Amino acid sequence: MEMSPLQAVIFDMDGVLVDSEPVWQQAEFDVLSGKGFAISREEIAQTTGLRIDEVAEYWYRRFPADDFDTAAMADYIIEQVIHYIRRDATAMTGVHEALNACHQYHLKVGLATSSSTDIIDAVLDKLQIREFFNVIQSAEQLPYGKPHPEVYLRCAAALGVAPSCCLAVEDSFNGLIAARAARMQTLIVPAMSQRQDPRWAAAHHQATDLLALPALLQRLCHQSKSTPG
Repeated sequence: MEMSPLQAVIFDMDGVLVDSEPVWQQAEFDVLSGKGFAISREEIAQTTGLRIDEVAEYWYRRFPADDFDTAAMADYIIEQVIHYIRRDATAMTGVHEALNACHQYHLKVGLATSSSTDIIDAVLDKLQIREFFNVIQSAEQLPYGKPHPEVYLRCAAALGVAPSCCLAVEDSFNGLIAARAARMQTLIVPAMSQRQDPRWAAAHHQATDLLALPALLQRLCHQSKSTPG
């Protein structure tokens, strides 16, 4: 399949730029197990990429107890994630190399995440990477989060780039669905424990970490320039 000329790269945040997914999952596990609900780590992984209110609602539908306070669950998870980020967070392997490569190839750079503004600010400030992004888009106030494509479509529109000319970098299946629904090119960088998941065949490209992105950009940008007009 022939790809459109690449003009922008749009990154997901949790699990792509910062290794915060385990903290999200631990916080979910703490709440659910604390209420006596039988839940496995594998089941919790299914909420990866969802917006915080949708995570809480997902578990309420699964365990519709009278004392299940979705707002309290959401607040607890956000508090735990921000605390971790400010104290211990480090960039995922290859983040700085990937962001520098985007600028080397004169590509616009966006952030499209389900996380709240408070978490976004904590990550960008801790990793000191805010200056790399032309547009930062959160699904926090949108009608739907991922796997709905709106956060990606809004990010592309703010960048002034057609979705088909964007490469979305994701780590979750919910995020991959959102990017594909937005008709973007996709790179999936799944967690080590999930690398053999057959669902990643839905992505255009797969890598073990962001160190692979510079070479991919070189190839995609070269293809764009060599394609007859």
